[in-house]
Amino acid sequence: MSLQVIADRSPAEQILNLAPGQYPFVSHYLEHDGARLHYLDEGQGPVLFMLHGNPTWSFLYRKLVLGMRHRFRCVAMDLPGFGLSRPAAGFDYRPESHLAFVVALLRHLDIRDGTLVAHDWGGPIGLAAAQSEQARLTCFVLGNTWAWPLNGIRRFDWFAKLLGGPIGRWTASRYNLVVNGILPGAMRRAPLSPQTHAAYRAPFRHSGDWTGTHVFPASLSTSRDFLEQVEAGLAALPDDHFLFLWPDQDMAFRAPQLERWRGMLPRARFITLADCGHYLWEEAAPAAIRHIAAWHPQD
Repeated sequence: MSLQVIADRSPAEQILNLAPGQYPFVSHYLEHDGARLHYLDEGQGPVLFMLHGNPTWSFLYRKLVLGMRHRFRCVAMDLPGFGLSRPAAGFDYRPESHLAFVVALLRHLDIRDGTLVAHDWGGPIGLAAAQSEQARLTCFVLGNTWAWPLNGIRRFDWFAKLLGGPIGRWTASRYNLVVNGILPGAMRRAPLSPQTHAAYRAPFRHSGDWTGTHVFPASLSTSRDFLEQVEAGLAALPDDHFLFLWPDQDMAFRAPQLERWRGMLPRARFITLADCGHYLWEEAAPAAIRHIAAWHPQD
């Protein structure tokens, strides 16, 4: 099912009360296992399959899509409970549960030899999908992300305990802290404009569903088995099919995580994005577009 652009605003802009041009894409939906998944599908050519993390949605990739759809087919989904994707009642929001819906969309679109574009939680979830659905995602453009348990690293343990615990649940329900505080605070090159920040906030105002922003931090501790499986599966993926675009001012993923990637994937290409914070697709889209276009092995 797809909705057509009406008047001067796209369907998503109308639903979320965004200004014209903020999200100028046709909306598509997939009904699966009680959930309604929202995604965009723009352009033609080799597939770039884009997965967001916490607390964003496919809006994060709008600049990348606009800059790449002349050469690539750009697919960007909203994970259940984020953007315009609605989960079924009782959905637990854990990364291993999100995985099933990513796989469902890959199968629905019959994507073959696609390139995963991801950061944050989109990394391990997307890599798990590539491991379970062989030949669907065969190249990888990763930002600041990981693919192994993070237990024992103080800042991640603290983040999981604070924002994934009772305090985090209360601040999420009362203030939507990750969206209203952490997201804008992670910017390094320039502050989020009020209009852009409002677009990131809009889906949560529309749905009233902030639960995923609380469960993802908790999952840093509780999804150890899932992350161990993702790490074990990396050996089956060709390391020369990886491009890393790594922000050097990320508050979460830092030099030790980058060095671990270098050791695990020695033939991967690594590019540092200077003076860039956690949300690189927001802050450094022009550089990302250049590097992906230059590196991508398919025409």
